[in-house]
Amino acid sequence: MPVVNLKEFLDREGVKYVTIRHSLAYTAQEIAASAHIPGKELAKTVVIKLDGRMAMAVLPAIHSVDLERLKQVTGAGKIELAAEAEFKDIFPGCDIGAMPPFGNLYEMDVFVEDSLAQNEEIAFNAGSHTELIKMAYKDFERLAKPKIERFSSS
Repeated sequence: MPVVNLKEFLDREGVKYVTIRHSLAYTAQEIAASAHIPGKELAKTVVIKLDGRMAMAVLPAIHSVDLERLKQVTGAGKIELAAEAEFKDIFPGCDIGAMPPFGNLYEMDVFVEDSLAQNEEIAFNAGSHTELIKMAYKDFERLAKPKIERFSSS
């Protein structure tokens, strides 16, 4: 979903958001620093496979996915990180690793770390390594309909 499509989707849904351009950055920590956003408010998207099916784990930039804990809360028999080659074609127009956390638009389950859901606002990659969207968490939750669980460590 290129940035334009994401913005059109948010506009159609009546969501207020801010676009933040930043210098080229690839890791969540670099992006947070470059965009001057606290790491706890920057949502990073990790593509995982639950019993072979793609899903998204969305968590604060300063956290790491605890795969064992995520396996327990999802009830999956097998969980693993998806390789970029396995998911790059699912997100046409997006830079690899910069997909927005709206897995529901790609028929993917979305799991959000409980601590991220505590934020009033979140920011996330908008499909590129140079642009973020910042919006109210409650709007993200309404649109993405994530399952909120505790599955990360800082």
